[in-house]
Amino acid sequence: MTKPLILQTDFGLADGAVSAMKGVAHTVSHRIPIFDNTHYIPPYDIWSASYRLWQTINYWPEGSVFVSVVDPGVGSDRKSIVAKTEDGKYIVTPDNGTLTHVYQHQSIIELREIDEELNRLPSSGASHTFHGRDIYAFTGARLAADIIDMEGVGAKLPVDEIVQLPFYHPRRDNDTIIGTIDILDVQFGNLWTNIERELFLELEVSYGEDVEVEIFHESRQIYKNTVTYGRSFASTKVGEPVLYVNSLDNMAIAINQGSFAKGYNIGIGTSWKVILRK
Repeated sequence: MTKPLILQTDFGLADGAVSAMKGVAHTVSHRIPIFDNTHYIPPYDIWSASYRLWQTINYWPEGSVFVSVVDPGVGSDRKSIVAKTEDGKYIVTPDNGTLTHVYQHQSIIELREIDEELNRLPSSGASHTFHGRDIYAFTGARLAADIIDMEGVGAKLPVDEIVQLPFYHPRRDNDTIIGTIDILDVQFGNLWTNIERELFLELEVSYGEDVEVEIFHESRQIYKNTVTYGRSFASTKVGEPVLYVNSLDNMAIAINQGSFAKGYNIGIGTSWKVILRK
C-alpha cells in the first residue's frame, strides 16, 4: 500500500526542479500520491523549513513521508537522513537543522543515515548539486511505496545527535512572558510566536483586555504598545493591532487587514524576542 509523499523545498516553481522530483518518485511507483507542502521557503532558510514541517506534519496520517530540501550544504559532508516520529511519520532531509522544531515539539524515535549506494537514483552519482531529486525524492518514494523500510534506508544513528538550530523556549516571569517570533503568516504579515496559549492564560487575561507588547531584535526595541487580546482579527477596528491565538494554539500578533511584519520590518528566529505583559 502506497503512502502519501509530501514535498517541501526552497526551489520555487519557476523551473522544472520540483517536477523532476515528482517524476523520479513516479518512476519508483506511479501509484504514489504526491502533494506539495510549500516550495516557497526563502532560499537557504533552514529555520523556516523546520517550522513549516512542524506546522503541518501533525495533520497528515500515519505513514506519511515528508521530503524537505532546503540544503545550502548540498555536496558537502553533511549527512542525509530519515527520521521516524512517534506517531509513524517519516522525514527525509539533510541533517542540517531542518528537524529542529519536530525534535523540540514531538518525539523522534528512530534516525537513519541514507545509504547512497542503495538509495540513489541510478546513473546520478556524478552529480552533487541536486540531492533533492537524486537522493531525497528517490528515497522518500521508496519508503512511500513500501519498497524499503527504515532498516533499508541505512545505518542507525543516535537520535540525540540530530543537528539542531538554536532554540528558545518561552518562559514566564511574574506578570511577563518572553518568547520569540518563530515565523510569519507570510500572506498576511502576522507574527506567530512560540508562546503557547496555556502559558499566556497564566496571566489571567480575558478577551477584550489590553496587553503590553514589546518586540526586540537582539537588544534593539522595535515595537512597544498596548494591544487588545481578541478572538480574531475582527476583534479590533481595521488598521488596529490584535493579539490572538493562531491555528497552532500559540499567541500571534496581527494588524486587522494590514501587515504587521511589513509595517514594522519584523523578522523571525531566536534573535526576535516578544514580551507580553499584563
